Amino acid sequence: MLSFKKTYTLPFKHDIPNYSLVFLAQNSSLLIWLKYKKRQLFIKLKHQKFLEISQILPSHKKILWINISAPSLGDSLMDLSSRVMLEDRSIDLFTDSKNVDLYKDDKIFRRVFKDENQVFDESYDLVIIDSYSSRSIRIKSKIAYLTTFVGIFGYYNGPEVNRILFSFHRLNQLLGYIRNKNEIAEIARASISISDFDQTIIQNLNLPISFVAIAIGGEWDYRIYKKWSKVIKLLLTQDANLKIVIVGSANAVEIVSEILENFNNQNIFNCVAKFTFNQTAQIISQARLLLCCDGGLMHAANAVGTPVVPLFSRLSSKMQLTDSINNFSLFDKEDVNNISEKKIIQKYNELITFFGSHL
Repeated sequence: MLSFKKTYTLPFKHDIPNYSLVFLAQNSSLLIWLKYKKRQLFIKLKHQKFLEISQILPSHKKILWINISAPSLGDSLMDLSSRVMLEDRSIDLFTDSKNVDLYKDDKIFRRVFKDENQVFDESYDLVIIDSYSSRSIRIKSKIAYLTTFVGIFGYYNGPEVNRILFSFHRLNQLLGYIRNKNEIAEIARASISISDFDQTIIQNLNLPISFVAIAIGGEWDYRIYKKWSKVIKLLLTQDANLKIVIVGSANAVEIVSEILENFNNQNIFNCVAKFTFNQTAQIISQARLLLCCDGGLMHAANAVGTPVVPLFSRLSSKMQLTDSINNFSLFDKEDVNNISEKKIIQKYNELITFFGSHL
């Protein structure tokens, strides 16, 4: 009965930001235990129980990483961030179809699969599974039935956690603690590889030499800021020559149309829903900074090293960012729209001043 503790207990020796106590207070211990037993039973039924191991060995040269449990772009970037610690191995990725293009030119992943039938002719020394969800285990048992495996999240399921730090510390543990906590802190961040083709497309846009990027839109209402027009007005009042590039996906098309109605297009450049995620990351890499809410493009900025002023709600910055990331964040416990535009400008000015004095 006590073995279900692994569903909410960090599997490595270093502490990281997590909401385990909140999770336990809000959920039934019996239901947690039943979900754990269901996963444990499914692994047995798929004849995988005795293939689980606790270390990634030097002999594990050819590895398949299955990452499908959290298919959002942001979660994928965080969960796979630690792959840089495996750069001396041959790594293939099996992921959700919407994430394939994100990693097609990756420097670590050799090949990227989205279809189980693509992997049948492959043999691996080891499989890394994101979590022990029934879907992940089913796919593993189908494409690499007799191959040993390790889990990243494994049975850990439910509590919110800093996914980047979890990924790095768990992989570090599996590799035999090859780095100490301070070394992990220095390298723990998302990464993204942008192809020469995508870089050329953005270079040909002739964007301003110097600009500020703003990422708009989003999937969750409490993380969609609705006062960007007011922020832009204050920015242009402060600097009438400032160039602003607006980025976002299809869910931001209506928002950007409303913004453009209020401003001179000589200052505003609309790049919403016109480019792939990787191409948009290249735009962000050229920006002085990014103003944004918590989301995929925030993680893209972190990956390419662009300073950010991120707006958070419900999950604080310590749950989403790491010490290696330059950020001047703002937080509201209920909704990002409770953050005033004046506070955003204040953080913007703090960032500009900081980097102006640390060149």
